[in-house]
Amino acid sequence: MKRLLAAAALATATGFAPLPAMAQANPGEKVNQLIVYGDDPCPASTDGSITVCARKDEAERFRIPAPLRDNPNASVNQSWTERVKAYETVGAMGVASCSPVGSGGASGCMAKLIDRAYAEKKQASDVQFGRLIEEERAKRLQTIDKDAAAEQGRVEQLEKEYEARLARERTAGDAPAAPAPAGQAPLATPPQ
Repeated sequence: MKRLLAAAALATATGFAPLPAMAQANPGEKVNQLIVYGDDPCPASTDGSITVCARKDEAERFRIPAPLRDNPNASVNQSWTERVKAYETVGAMGVASCSPVGSGGASGCMAKLIDRAYAEKKQASDVQFGRLIEEERAKRLQTIDKDAAAEQGRVEQLEKEYEARLARERTAGDAPAAPAPAGQAPLATPPQ
């Protein structure tokens, strides 16, 4: 957690602006992220927003969040492989080595900091709202094709009615004027 905060502070201090989350790609769509406990109901989504609820056990309601309870850097929480990886960089120097020795030694420090932050984020046991948002968005997108097909059918039906009305009025222009059907105004005839 400390490494992630350090990476964020360093990135901000060096002028990197935080990138928007993928869920915010569509600015017109609001995402409401909630954590609900036990059998608490999840508020329904509206047309303008997606509500995503992560459900946790009732026993977790008043506890300190799990990522803050444990020390992820404690040796008991790390696998043997992770502990051995430290030996791979012993004696490393030069470009991209993140060492004070050699020219360009400090050039790899930011890359290592970013790699560690992403590794911690990937291993975090916290709720992954990005995945939940994508699932909710997929549910909404399933009905778009059906709705579009229904709308297309309505538009085509209106076009057919309009063409039939035009045809009736053209043939009626040759014959004496007939009254327009109830509820419809007659179309204007172009000058001859």
